[in-house]
Amino acid sequence: MSAIRRAGRAAALVAAVLALAACSDQAGTAVSEPSTTTTVSAADTAGTEATTPASLPYSETELQVTGSTGRVGYDVLIPQIEGGDPAVTAEFNESMRAALQDQIDGSGTDAFTLSSQEHSVAHIGEHVISGLLVTSWNADPPGAHPTPIVATVVVNADTAAPITLADLFPDLPAGLQALSDESARLLPATVAGPDFERSGIEPTEANFANWLATPAGMEIHFNDYQVGPHAIGLVTVTVPWDALADVIDPALAPVVSS
Repeated sequence: MSAIRRAGRAAALVAAVLALAACSDQAGTAVSEPSTTTTVSAADTAGTEATTPASLPYSETELQVTGSTGRVGYDVLIPQIEGGDPAVTAEFNESMRAALQDQIDGSGTDAFTLSSQEHSVAHIGEHVISGLLVTSWNADPPGAHPTPIVATVVVNADTAAPITLADLFPDLPAGLQALSDESARLLPATVAGPDFERSGIEPTEANFANWLATPAGMEIHFNDYQVGPHAIGLVTVTVPWDALADVIDPALAPVVSS
């Protein structure tokens, strides 16, 4: 996802998030207020490390987004945060809403529905906030089985800007190659096994677009079918930050590992 320009936009982003929560029920809009703040535990977010230290000013909430474009019907819970720096909060919340909008816009002309599968503010660190959204895509009328669609957001809590792969790796091809090499090392120990789909870890931005910053490392979420058949479910690997020490931006290393 491209970074949202911060200059002169913080107030607009805050207004946009508040407007989403206040919208009346109509196509393409959010129709409910954020829920009561909840505490997230590791058991609530399988495959992610959910940590919200009491000293940090942000807490997790959620927003239900429902509507229809005519071709696409959706009823999805997305992760949100509250508290802390208003610019950071607005950036994260609007980026999660934009991630859902990308899924709603989709591609092609076939009708489909989107529903909630998994959502979490996966990690709130001292300098970084990571969010995960997995929706369930189903043909309309329904097909053989729903397909999960993954989206992630990582925001720098020091600058209120999204962190992209190009930000993280000054030499992007070298960074993508390191991710490919590490994924090849880690995937055989997952449900994908040693016969995982090699094309799914070729060093391209698309293959590694969905990632979370956690203290343990760069948590990569592969899409359905990306590294194996649908039957194995979604596969995740965590690349330790020290394995990326030679390719990561030194200024961002303490941010994403916080």
